[in-house]
Order: sequence, then C-alpha cells, then structure tokens
Amino acid sequence: MENYTRLFDIIHYQNANFPQQKCLTTKYESGWQSMSTQEVVDKVNKLSLAFLANGIQRGDKIAIISTNNRTEWNIVDLACLQIGAIDVPVYPTISPAEYEYIFNDAGVKMAFVSDQDLYDKVSKIKGQVPSLNQIYSFDQLPNVENWETIVAQADESYTDELKKRMDETKPEDLATLIYTSGTTGQPKGVMLSHKNIVENARATVKELPLKPGHVVLSFLPLCHVFERMVCYSYLVSGVEIHYAESIEKIGDNLKEVKPHFFTTVPRLLEKVYEKIVNTGLELSGVKRALFFWAMDLGMKYNWREKQGFVYNTQLKLANKLIFSKWREALGGNVIGIVSGSAPLQERLARIFSAAGIEVREGYGLTETSPVLTYNRFSNEGAMLGTVGLPLDNVQVKIAEDGEILAKGPNIMVGYYNKPDKTAEVFTEDGWFMTGDIGELTPEGFLKITDRKKQLMKTSGGKYVAPQPIEEKFKESMLIEQIMVVAEQEKFVSALIVPSFSNLRDWCDNNNINTDKSDADLICDEKVTKKIEEIIADFNKKFSHVEQIKKYKLLPAEFTIEGGELTPTMKLKRKDIVNKYTKEIDGIYGR
Repeated sequence: MENYTRLFDIIHYQNANFPQQKCLTTKYESGWQSMSTQEVVDKVNKLSLAFLANGIQRGDKIAIISTNNRTEWNIVDLACLQIGAIDVPVYPTISPAEYEYIFNDAGVKMAFVSDQDLYDKVSKIKGQVPSLNQIYSFDQLPNVENWETIVAQADESYTDELKKRMDETKPEDLATLIYTSGTTGQPKGVMLSHKNIVENARATVKELPLKPGHVVLSFLPLCHVFERMVCYSYLVSGVEIHYAESIEKIGDNLKEVKPHFFTTVPRLLEKVYEKIVNTGLELSGVKRALFFWAMDLGMKYNWREKQGFVYNTQLKLANKLIFSKWREALGGNVIGIVSGSAPLQERLARIFSAAGIEVREGYGLTETSPVLTYNRFSNEGAMLGTVGLPLDNVQVKIAEDGEILAKGPNIMVGYYNKPDKTAEVFTEDGWFMTGDIGELTPEGFLKITDRKKQLMKTSGGKYVAPQPIEEKFKESMLIEQIMVVAEQEKFVSALIVPSFSNLRDWCDNNNINTDKSDADLICDEKVTKKIEEIIADFNKKFSHVEQIKKYKLLPAEFTIEGGELTPTMKLKRKDIVNKYTKEIDGIYGR
C-alpha cells in the first residue's frame, strides 16, 4: 500500500512498508507480550469478520473502555473502522450516570471493557441502555464473555463483505465519537472523520524525530484523542509501541522499555522534576554544589540562542556529571518528549532540554483531532513560552477579541445530535472558535494566555485570567493544586492544596512535628507562614489586581472521583466553588 487515507489503512501501510516484529507490546501478569504487524493485521481482520457475523452494520456504535492502554484496544478500534462501524472510546473514571448518558446519546450497541470493575460499572446501566446488546471483557473474568469469544466467531464467508465495506469507506466518513469531559454540563460527542485524524497524523508525523524500529512508550489514555492520534502516527512511522502498565509504574517501565520517545502531560514532568530536586537536596558537599550548579545552567538554556563557548563547555560537563543520570532514569535513549493537554512550565522545557531530553509543547482540542500547533524538534522550529507553530495544513488566526480561530482538514464534523452547539463554535465564514485566548509572535508562534470562558471579572470590573496565575504558583514544590477565585469578588483569592509529601519533608527539615493528619498540618503556624511567603514572592510577578490577597489551604486533593477534575485533569471550577462555598465565604468574610 502506497498511501493511507482512512484510519484502518495505517496498519496495512505499516505492514507493506516497514513491518515490525514488535508492533504492539503490552505487559500482562506473565510479562511483556508483543504482536508483530502481521499478527495485528490478522487479528483485526478476524474481529472484523466476527463483527459482520454478529450483524454489526455500518454506522453502529461500539464502545471501548480500558483502565490502561493495551493491544486489545487498538485491535477493536481498527476492526470497528474496517467495517464502517463507529467506535466510542470512553474514560474509565467517569460515573455510571455519565456512562448511561453517553451510551444512550450515541446508541452504543456493543461494549468492550478491560476488567471486572469496568464490567460491573457498565453492566449496572445495561438495563437503562436499550441499544446495548453485549459486553465483552479483555481480562479473563468469571461469568463474563471474553473478547476472544467474539474473535473466535470470525466467519470467512464474510470476506467479500469485509472487502466491500473497506472499499466503500470514504475518508470523509465518520470514524469515531469522542465525548468531551466538559467542565460544565453534559458531555458532547465530538464527531471526527477518518480524514480529520489521518490528516492530523500525517502533518504531525513529518516533524517527529522517529525512525522505523524506534521504541516508544505510551501511557496517556487512548480514549483521549491526543494519545490515540499519536499512536496512529507511531504506526505510520513504523516504530514499536509499548504500553505502560500504569502511571504508578512508569518509572519502572521506562527503564525496561528504554524508549526513544513518548508523550506526556506537564504534571508528570513536574513530578519527575520534583523527585530529581529532592534527590539533589539530600546530597552534601561537592556533590550538592555540582548538582545545583548544573540546575542553574539548565535554567539558562535556550535552543534558539547561541550561548557561547564558555556556556556550552560548562553544559557538556554538566551533562556528563549530572544530566546523564537523568537520562538513565528515563531509560537512556529518549530523544524527544511532546507535552500536551495543559500548559507546560517554561522552566521544565528549558532544563530537560538542557539535559539532552528534548521537551516540546503542543496545543489542540478534541474538536481539532487534536493538534493545531506544536514546537518542532529543530531549533528554529521551537520557541520557549509558546505552544509552537501551526501544522503545515492548519491555519490559525486571532479574532478581534483575542480568541484563537482555526481552519484545516482536522476540524471536527460537529457535535453529535447537537447542531445548535455545533453552530455556536463556528464563525459565519467557517473558522473554528477554540475558546482560548492567545497571540501570535512575529515569527508565527502561538502563545496561549487563557481560556475565553475562564476570564474572571471582579466586582470592581477588572478582568483576571486565572490560568497564568495558577501555573506560576504551581512552580512551588509545596503547592500541588490551586484554583483562583475572583468572579464578582472584591479581590483575587485562592484555594490551595499543598503537595503533602514535599510539605512533610519541609516540616521534617524545619523541626515541625509531622505526626499529625494533613488537616492538622495545614493549621500549623509555621506552615501557614511559609505558604504566605511563597504567595508574597509569586505575587511580585503579577499586577496589583491579579495578586492573591487571601487563600485557604485544603486538606485533600482535587480528584476526578471527588468531582473537582475532569477526566483530562482540568479544574471543574463551578463544581469546586459549589463544594467549597463555606471556605470561599470565609475568605470574603461572608
């Protein structure tokens, strides 16, 4: 096959051009298990034939829900797409009520789940979803039909029908429904065509530092369009995809797999950085001095500037003595990391790149399949403090009110069953309205300044953008989470969740008794004084109206389960305000 225009073409493209012995690899209880490209193709074809034998029609919806990424996910995905069915990837962490809404809105006919917990969740709502006929599991579970059961129903007599379905599928046909996590209201089903995602993968992969045979580690959820599109890009590149066991075991998996590349979210890099700094703090004497000398060098790094012979010589020494250990912790082979989903602190891109671990930030939305811009891996194609240049098949411009607008083959078909909501996000001349505020540099790099809908107006009529404030404050190792409060209030305040592991370390080093609960710890006078010092220091970086005047420390993290975070870890601001009304009222003396 010379080209690929539909998503299922991609696996056949790899098989024809650079077949891999380890196309997809997953770690099970028995260890790492790989499937070659040919084995993946054969399994996908078998499942496609089984779907046809079970009466799955073009346009039928099939849900895929998995706690972790795994080979089975890709096989179900590609098998669905080959027969013209539409897959509905769903987050494993959402509530049964949200499953019920999504399944009914989409009209899901069949569901694949990874494990017992998810099977229990979905089976509970089966009676409220008339369209749902069957649930299969990837794990072997008692009294549950395993996915191999349906694969075994492959019927060769449907071979001609399979070829006909594949031939008749057009690039413009709907491929998937991805329900946005939504910070407010019911989730919306984003309709993405084969062309939307294929063209995004095609444009993205041109600039990735990948070669056939490279190894990648995947751990961001495949149900999120970012990692899913990236995995299609990996298949196009002919690299070996290894799926991490879990977020908790990434450190071990990095050392086992020794990847050349992976995608991530900023919080993971922040945690890696914090762990590295804590290690440095435990050193003493010359070793400690060398460690922080290297850190200071790294913080001055900029790939777009010539920094001179002296700096470059010092950086080489720092790489040999200090940064080489960082690379070893990531497996020793990493040549590139792309960060997305949330703003990346500039200092992280600086210091990791100085350490020979090139980190680049990108930007996009589910509705844009998802990438609109990203910083390339060439020095001239990347700029610190930005989310990069637009893809070569994407147009980006800034509206009069500062909103980022986009056009391209990656822009969604629309919201499923919601033509009114679709109309709301397009201008009269067809530009997609991202809902983000930004600006373009003279060189064409995009900067994000805030979410349009998140701009807060104080009771004094001043506008405050919470996101830059929150991101800056999270640079403190003692602050895990923060939410700015300002809408219709007299001044800016914040709800702050400390990083309790780092806070306890700080308390140990400052003779503060840590034999108490988190709730008691945040009431300690020395702790509150330290937080006030951090706030005073960061406030200097903002205008008077943006500065945090008062705050409240919270004893528990914001979580998905608690209803404060979306599945993509974004703050559900209205829900947090409702949950902590008492604390906010206390801040403002109500």
